[in-house]
Amino acid sequence: MLVSWNSTNQCNMFCDHCYREAGARLEEELSTDEAKKLLREIKRAGFRIMIFSGGEAMLRPDIYELGAYAAEIGLRPVLGTNGTLITPEAARKLKDAGFMAAAVSIDSLDKEKNDRFRRFEGALELALQGIENLKAAGIAVQINTTVMEWNLEEIDAIIDFAAAKKAMGHHLLFLVPTGRAINIEEEALRVAKYEKTLAHIMERQKTVDIELKPTCAPQFMRIADKKGINLRFSRGCLAGISYCIISPRGDVQPCAYLNIPLGNVKEQPFDEIWRDNDMFKALRSEEYKGKCGICDYRQRCGGCRARAYYYSGGDYMAEDSWCLYKPQGQIS
Repeated sequence: MLVSWNSTNQCNMFCDHCYREAGARLEEELSTDEAKKLLREIKRAGFRIMIFSGGEAMLRPDIYELGAYAAEIGLRPVLGTNGTLITPEAARKLKDAGFMAAAVSIDSLDKEKNDRFRRFEGALELALQGIENLKAAGIAVQINTTVMEWNLEEIDAIIDFAAAKKAMGHHLLFLVPTGRAINIEEEALRVAKYEKTLAHIMERQKTVDIELKPTCAPQFMRIADKKGINLRFSRGCLAGISYCIISPRGDVQPCAYLNIPLGNVKEQPFDEIWRDNDMFKALRSEEYKGKCGICDYRQRCGGCRARAYYYSGGDYMAEDSWCLYKPQGQIS
């Protein structure tokens, strides 16, 4: 089980695809004491992996203190970052605080393309240096890439780059229109290309020693099974089942792309929200509609609940219309 906390909305970038529309720090972001209380409640709820993300988590002054506290109470702290602020000193402090791994975003190995997408001059160069600094400090690195129409032809090169850097994994994130990403929805891969790309990534898994994981693309589980590829994952969409996300102000939502507040940790303990909320219970029921509800991969895949919500006009239990698979027993 893993949980992600957007520890601040503050960010030094203004990325086109940001689901949180990060930039400026928000009023009423969780204080250090409130954050520590949240961490205790996350531990009590049975979670193991604690992801500190943003915005840019490195802009939170108490990030080292909070990471150390998470480790102290038995959570596994990891960092989600754009990598640009990971100096050698920062990397050593993260290591000393107990951070076990860091995911660094690289969307293109072409400086101009990467920096334009992230609206930050020098983003690629600084991220690459950040990766080296993390490795030197003994922190495992994961590469994250958002897959778009414009960088699709670069995916193989980024996979090879991640493998050459001996990253612990390369996670390929598929766009769901949320936050600023609504403005670039047309740049997302369409259904046939989406399926083909997932199949290609799973074929590439056979050629590299690092973990490749499509994210917000749960159909990769079906494709992997059919190709006989053994993965450590048991399920595609984890939203509300073994994963959720918390906003800088403390709002709990099922995933980054299902922007539906289910309660605020300042008003109700996180573990109670996780246990008792009706939407979480519905997601755990797996009582999906349409072909997702009759699919023989319902438990392995689950369909992307955020994509189902967006393209159905607001039903998070609807079928995921981006799936080409025809379930056994489907009439048409």
